[in-house]
Amino acid sequence: MFDATPPSALPPLPGVGYKPQHYSAILADPAPVGWFEVHAENYMGDGGRPLAQLRALADRFPISVHGVGLSIGGEGRLDPDHLSRLKHLCDWLQPASFSEHLAWSTHDSQFFNDLLPLPYTPATLTRVCDHIDEVQEVLGRRMLLENPSSYLAFAESEMAEPEFLRAVSDRTGCELLLDVNNVFISATNLGYDPRAYIDAFPLDRVGEMHLAGHDEDEDDSGAVLLIDSHGREMAEPVWALLDYTLARSGPKPLLIEWDNDVPNWPVLADEARRAAAALERIPA
Repeated sequence: MFDATPPSALPPLPGVGYKPQHYSAILADPAPVGWFEVHAENYMGDGGRPLAQLRALADRFPISVHGVGLSIGGEGRLDPDHLSRLKHLCDWLQPASFSEHLAWSTHDSQFFNDLLPLPYTPATLTRVCDHIDEVQEVLGRRMLLENPSSYLAFAESEMAEPEFLRAVSDRTGCELLLDVNNVFISATNLGYDPRAYIDAFPLDRVGEMHLAGHDEDEDDSGAVLLIDSHGREMAEPVWALLDYTLARSGPKPLLIEWDNDVPNWPVLADEARRAAAALERIPA
C-alpha cells in the first residue's frame, strides 16, 4: 500500500475543467471558482502559451491533473514514456491531486480514443492494483481512481463495481474519484438503482466528485441509452443524486466537466454556482 504522501489537497469547493478560451474571463472574475482541473495529456509539451497560462493559474488556484491516457486497466505494461512525461508535469506543477480512470484504452501498440470498461474479476483487480502501485511509486504521490460510465455488463464479473473499487483502494492506498453522472448513466443503462450504488460506495475514500452532462439515445431495442457526452449542462436527476450523495459523504471537491460544445464562461460559472448551492444544502 502506498502511503508516502497525504491525500488529495483540493478544497471542498466547486471547480471547473479549464479551457484556454476562458483564460481572460477567469482572470477578470474576482471569485471564479475554488480550483481548476486540466487533462494531463494537453500539457506534456515543453514551454509555450499553454504551460505559461497553466503556471499563472496555478499561482492563484489549486490544480487537479486528470489523466486520460495511462490505460490503468490495460493488459500490457504501462507506457514508460507516457508515465515519464506525466511525472515531469506533476513535478513541475505540483498539483493538489492527480486522477485517472478505471478503464483501458490500449492494446499491443494501438491506442483507442475511448475509455473502455473492464470485467470485475480477481485477475483484473490484481492487474489494476499493480498498475496503480507503479503510478504512485513513479509519481511519488497518491492518485485517485474514477468509476466509469458503462454501456454493458460483463458476464464474467464476480464483484459489483463499488466492491471492486473498495478492494483497489484497500490494496493500493489510492483514493477514489466518484463521478456522479457516471453512476446515473451506468444505473440507467444497466438497470439498477443509482442510490443503492451510492449506498454501497466507499464514500470515506472519495477525494473528489465529478459532475457532467449526458445525452440520451436509444439502443437497438428502443430502450433509453445514456451517453457520457460532457457537452451540456447536468441533468436534473443527476443534481438530485448529488444531493443524496453529499448528504452521506459530507462536503467534497466538486468538478464541473464540460469538454464538448464548450459554452462561454458565464454559463460554466453558473453550473459551478449551482454546485456551490448543493454544498450549502448538506445537512449539519
